[in-house]
Amino acid sequence: MLKVAKRGRISPFIVMDVMRAANEREAIRGDVIHLEVGQPSTGAPQGVIEAAKAAMTGDPLGYTDSLGIPALREAIAGHYRDWYGVDIPADRVAVTTGSSGAFVLSFLSAFDAGDRVATVSPGYPCYRNILGAFGIEPVLLESSAADRYQPTPALLDAAHREAPLDGLIVASPSNPTGTVLGRDAYRAIVDWCKAHRVRLIADEIYHGIVFGDALPTAAGIDPAAVVINSFSKYFSMTGWRLGWMILPPDLVRAVECLAQNLFISPPTLSQRAAVAAFGCHEECEANVAVYRRNRALLVEGLPAVGFDRLAPADGAFYLYADIAGLTNDSRDYCARMLEESGIATTPGVDFDAARGHTQMRISYCASTAAIETALERLADWRK
Repeated sequence: MLKVAKRGRISPFIVMDVMRAANEREAIRGDVIHLEVGQPSTGAPQGVIEAAKAAMTGDPLGYTDSLGIPALREAIAGHYRDWYGVDIPADRVAVTTGSSGAFVLSFLSAFDAGDRVATVSPGYPCYRNILGAFGIEPVLLESSAADRYQPTPALLDAAHREAPLDGLIVASPSNPTGTVLGRDAYRAIVDWCKAHRVRLIADEIYHGIVFGDALPTAAGIDPAAVVINSFSKYFSMTGWRLGWMILPPDLVRAVECLAQNLFISPPTLSQRAAVAAFGCHEECEANVAVYRRNRALLVEGLPAVGFDRLAPADGAFYLYADIAGLTNDSRDYCARMLEESGIATTPGVDFDAARGHTQMRISYCASTAAIETALERLADWRK
């Protein structure tokens, strides 16, 4: 037998396995309600669609600069001035092939094999899986409801005492819990990282989808942080595969060289179209209003059908449910729910291998009609 590299033996991204099973059922029976994947049911804003049409007829759509077209980098820099009051030079903006490409570039540019990078659990599984594939040790901070499922200086101190940390990944709003870091809590994390010479990677891909006060960006708190965002969530452009990074000056050239070799450039059509996205906030805010309604429906309706232990959902479009009273095997439970009710959800083991067997994530970025139908089906299924 020929050799298979060890780096490919990482854990699967389970939600993608669930989505495949849901799509297979949907192709046969056509009755699936997709509450498993964080993919808005709406398409890209109309202005983006029109810009894409214009680009297809008037642009050869060849390679671009590896860090993105100047017009888009300038538009992203303008977004930080408009939303956060933070002045970011366009030459510190890197456009990427989705936020996934940004994670790859940030991890490779900021850390070496053998480094230790902390992230909370429950958390987005691709952080630890990508780190592991690169020979970087993911250090899981077992957060709790008392911590609002976010890192704290105390959790970091405990991990750092075991062996020095080199990096920390923070997500606010988080996936799967939807919790956020306020400015004071964020400042405490940044101060800890500075004191211990730890690089902060800030995942802000759910910015804009919040149900309380506007969130600070790490770009305005820590000049050494790497900030990652995406057009997938707020701008409803998942399949366009486009994200961005705000880079500290010391990483710009390293990221550029890596991007040149790994990706050449981000998708050109998506870049041309995305310039228009920042003029489409009215349409995007209408989508957020739908998420707000869906959240309210589920927060009220889920306890009535047995899901009464929910993490506080301050942002993003997920509810993380404790289902310990219903099962100790979340993967089997979610599979049975899909098979018997046609509702696709994600087992908690995707986000927390140690404790997620009694947890489940529910995405509510579907249409409100789909959420209402899901609650009706859950009521019938739970009888």
